[in-house]
This record gives sequence, C-alpha cells and structure tokens, in this order.
Amino acid sequence: MLTLIKKSWVKFVNSIFLSWGIAAVATAGVITRPFKWPEAVWAVAGAVLLVSLGLLPVHLAIEAIGKGTDVYLFLFGMMLLSEVARREGLFDWVAVLAVNHAQGSPRKLFLLVYLVGVVITAFLSNDATAVVLTPAVFAAARKAKTDPLPLLFVCAFIANAASFVLPISNPANIVLYGNHTPALGAWLLRFTLPSLLSIIATYVMLRWTQREALAGTCEANLEALELSSSGRVALAGIAVTAAVLLTVSAFDIALGLPTAILGALTALIVLILERKSPLPMIREISWSVLPLVAALFVLVEMLDHTGVIAALAQLAQRAAQHNELAAAGWAGSIIAIGSNLMNNLPAGLIASSTVLQAHSPERVIDALLIGVDLGPNLSITGSLATILWLSAIRREGEDVSFMKFLKVGSVVMLPALVLALGARILTG
Repeated sequence: MLTLIKKSWVKFVNSIFLSWGIAAVATAGVITRPFKWPEAVWAVAGAVLLVSLGLLPVHLAIEAIGKGTDVYLFLFGMMLLSEVARREGLFDWVAVLAVNHAQGSPRKLFLLVYLVGVVITAFLSNDATAVVLTPAVFAAARKAKTDPLPLLFVCAFIANAASFVLPISNPANIVLYGNHTPALGAWLLRFTLPSLLSIIATYVMLRWTQREALAGTCEANLEALELSSSGRVALAGIAVTAAVLLTVSAFDIALGLPTAILGALTALIVLILERKSPLPMIREISWSVLPLVAALFVLVEMLDHTGVIAALAQLAQRAAQHNELAAAGWAGSIIAIGSNLMNNLPAGLIASSTVLQAHSPERVIDALLIGVDLGPNLSITGSLATILWLSAIRREGEDVSFMKFLKVGSVVMLPALVLALGARILTG
C-alpha cells in the first residue's frame, strides 16, 4: 500500500514539474523566438503538449480558451480597423499633418506623437495604439525623412505607460478585476495621479534615451493629402469605436463584441463602396496573434490546475495581513517583473485569480494593476500591445531585438513604476 502511495506521489510530482517545464520552455520560445519562428508557434506548441500528454484535461483547456473570447473579439475589431485605415491612406494623411505641425523638428514630432499616443491609449486602448498608431507613425517618419525608431519606441512605451488612465485603456484592466472594474469616478480618484506620473516619467526618460537620434532637422511643409471617401469612413469608424467603447465601459459591458462589430461594419462599408473582394484585406491581418493569446490562457490554466495560484493566494493573504503597504509594493513590483517573463495577459489572469482567492485589499489589487500595465515596458514581449507593435514594425521592414528593447526599457520603465506605485500606495 505504501509503495503504491509512493509511486502515485512521485508520478504526481513529476507531472507537475513536467507541466511547469513545458510552460517555461514555451514562454522562453515566445520571448526569444528561436529559429525566428513566430511567437504563436511556441505558445501553441506548449499548450498542445500539456493537453496531449494528459497534464491538463481537455475540458479545462477548452474552458481556458473560452475565457479569452472578449479579448479575441476586441483584437479582431482593432486589426480590421487598422487594416482598413492603412489600405485607404488614412495613415499617410495623418502622417502629413503630423510632419507639417512638427515644423522641421524631430523633437516636436516626437512630442506630438507621444501626445497622440496618450489620447489613443486612454480612449481606444493600448492595443489600438500598437495596431493603429504605429503604421501612421512609420509613415510620418518616412515622409519626414527622419530616423523612425525613436517615434516607433513612443508607440510601444506609451501603449503601456498610459494604459491605466481609464478602465478601457487596457484589456488587462478588465481581466484583472474579473470584468467588474471600479466605477469611473472611483477609478479616476485612485489612478489619475499614478497615470500622470507614469506618462511624464516615461516621456522624460524615453526622450533622454533617444536624444542623439532626434538631433538635427527633418522635412516640413509637405503637400497636404486629400482623404478619400473610404479614408473618411475609416476615420469615422475609429472615432465611433472610441466613443462606443467609452460608453459601454461606463455600463460595465464587455468591450470585445462592440469592437468586433464596429470593425467589421467599417470594413464592410469600405468594401461595398469600392466593390472589392475582402480576401486581400483578410490576408494582410496578423491572425497569429489570436492563437498566441488563446495558448497563453491555456498555460495559465495549467498553473491553476497544479496549485500554483492557491499557493500564491495564501502568500498574498498573509503578506497583506502583516503589512498592507509593503504587500502592495512587493505585489506591484513582482508582477511587473513577472509580466516580462510570461507576458502581462497571463500575469493579469494569475493576479486576478490570486486576489480573488486571497480577498486582497483594494490597495494591493491596484498595485497589481499598475505592475501588470506598466511593468511590460521593460521587455519586448512584456505585453500583448508590444507584441502587436513588433508585428506592425516588422511589416514595415523594421525590427527591434530583445536586447535592444531591454536596454531602453530598463531605463524607461523603472522610474515610472516606482513613481506610479508610490503614488497609489501612499495616497491610500
């Protein structure tokens, strides 16, 4: 009997370590992209292995994938809006306006792009900044005949730095609070100061790291472009989407379905106006993002299945009871670093499950949110927005290595995180 129990225990322990090992290798593959294979390949392979080896029951994997439905719909709508805008020349039109307003100064163009990024992130989400703003910024840099990388870095960093201005600024906000975000008034009281400090500190440090690349002058006084009727439809679609998202978030309605409907409707109107087939548009969209996200949900479900989240909940509960301020600071810092090791979407899911089981106080939950949103500015795979940004710049012929992003991120993220966490924790 003892031998049987011992064998069962050894088998159980081995299965846990094998599960963790598969998840670790899959995560490392997403981060480092061996053989330059897409991030989705590694995440999906890890998820499939967990199920095929019997380490995670099929029904739990299916349930985990289903948890991401709202995120998939949101991304689908945003990618459609972005592709319509790109094809109809909206990005080129915006680029000419930006370059002319910069008046020949790369520094002014940098500031202008940053401010636009704040607005888009706050009112359309950080993923929209990555998907919609990045191509427009690349077009602006090309027309201005200036180094595009500092401006592209703006899109990546502000997408995370401004992503807790409003509940709709980041899908991870909805995930962390379990689809029950604080009321808008309460949200603003708790996050306005941390958001301002995050945005300002990120600008100052990013501007400093790019000071040499922004020296000199750039093109100005470009001939204005006329926006086509289809381009105006794309612009209207983006504006209406922003207004609708802000409205539905006030009523605690999921963001995915409205975004998907508006994105599809915008694309349909343009295709009807131009009498074109949807196939070329469909082929240009980076669909691999969707299985990547689904696989990340499965990897997180494995952690819950193997008892990791229950252990984290006990640890969080004891820490908060001992010293709430210190627990909030450590929680925000650890999740900020952890988001870069596994991506902030699964990190947010883990944090959400943990605080739910631990019945964590408001201050700790808010600190976790800041860590999940802002922490990913350290590395290129820290957030879904940054992965989307990377896909967008690769499409334009640019690329940024993991180490190159880390070199900038380590300077930019840490001061912003300290200030934002400090502001939220100390203001109660």
